[in-house]
Amino acid sequence: MTRTRRMALLPACCLLAGCLLAGLSGCLMGPDYEKTAVPTPEQFRSQPITAAESGSLADLQWWEIFQDRQLQALIKIALEENKDLQLAVVRVDEARAELGITRASMLPSVQAGASATMTQIPGANIPGIPPGSNLTTGIYSAEAQLSWEVDIWGRLRRATEASKAQLLATEEARKAVVMGLISRVAQAYFELRGLDLELEITKRTLGSRQTSLSLVKMRYDGGVSSALDLRRAESEYATTASLIPDLERQVAQKENALSILLGRNPGAVGRGLALTEQPLPPTVPAGLPSSLLERRPDLREAEQGLIAANAQIGVAKAAFFPQVSLTGDFGYMSRDMSNLFTGPARMWGFGPGVTLPIFNAGRNQAQLEMTEARQKEALIKYQQAIQEAFREVDDTLIAYQKARETRLYQETLVTAATQALELAQLRYKNGIASYLDVLDAQRQLYNAEIGLAQTRRAQLVAVVLLYKAVGGGWAEPGQPAQTKPTGS
Repeated sequence: MTRTRRMALLPACCLLAGCLLAGLSGCLMGPDYEKTAVPTPEQFRSQPITAAESGSLADLQWWEIFQDRQLQALIKIALEENKDLQLAVVRVDEARAELGITRASMLPSVQAGASATMTQIPGANIPGIPPGSNLTTGIYSAEAQLSWEVDIWGRLRRATEASKAQLLATEEARKAVVMGLISRVAQAYFELRGLDLELEITKRTLGSRQTSLSLVKMRYDGGVSSALDLRRAESEYATTASLIPDLERQVAQKENALSILLGRNPGAVGRGLALTEQPLPPTVPAGLPSSLLERRPDLREAEQGLIAANAQIGVAKAAFFPQVSLTGDFGYMSRDMSNLFTGPARMWGFGPGVTLPIFNAGRNQAQLEMTEARQKEALIKYQQAIQEAFREVDDTLIAYQKARETRLYQETLVTAATQALELAQLRYKNGIASYLDVLDAQRQLYNAEIGLAQTRRAQLVAVVLLYKAVGGGWAEPGQPAQTKPTGS
């Protein structure tokens, strides 16, 4: 290379070095994200401090909470086949690809191309060309092009920061889907077993009413009972029998709903332990309110959305400043294919480009205002999600505690109603009491047994909802178990 060429390349190299230095050390437009200070209560309203300090129900894995093997099998099937979870996984892949596209814009792009052009020109009026002849020429070229936007103002870096936050948000959203799916399957299963128990109680009661009807009919035929007692027994039998079809409908519909959660077509669902055999955790501590911010993936998803919205402000602010890009070409061009890659055919070019926004009818300003508004919206949603999380935990704690208290009363009520029915039947057989007393005792026992079944179901469902509310249930099988809370 001659001295003249080296002197011509010196300004371009200096400019390139300057742009590189500016791109590497240039400022980032927009605010850096700072952790949002969220006021949190010291303890949940329905939980004493001692229980909060003992740990959290979320420290247990879901297979430790739900010990019914059939339920565990259903949850595993749902984690593999559920369509909502599959969509969440695909969205994570989509966000990861989006981050790759954004990152790629920070690096130089190189393209290569080649062309061959043949041109025929009429020979008329061209000196040296015989009349009637044509001039045919060809141009052959092969070149490589380089382009690179120098990220002086941090526009691309802020865009990459936003894309990374969106990726993390979609990953947290996937975990939230897992957490919600486990709780929905468990809740649907316990509700199904509750309906099974109600159906079992109703069928057993129907058999008891059939026995009573036979007894009354026998006494009526013997002239001991009145026609009124017989009609009352028939009416009570028909009333109980009419409850069975509706319960069977609810069971079938609950099975269909559970099948969809499993990623299957509607159909029957296998059963495991009866509702009365389902184990309950000895304690249900919710933990400290501040731990929700780290445990619940939906809250972390909301925070990542806030980070992404914050980074977009920097992208919008960078649009007010010049955009600097470097372009370069190197290749060969020749009219003869055989001489394409020889020295005289070589060509090259290099130069910077600057684009400066001068007038765009206020578009950049409106874009900045929009991103700032979206950041404020994301902040409010994040704060709102935290408050809703606190409310969910308190609500489920109250629901569990009151369901437990109600169950104790219901068990006492069932015992008393059973003894009352036995006494009423004995008094009726001995002719001391009317059949109306027996019917009243039967109704009270049936209602007490149904109430106890519904209370058992409500207590199990409350455990499911509390486990979800405190952020448990999104760890996949095979992950190391977390520390168990004291007393569990």
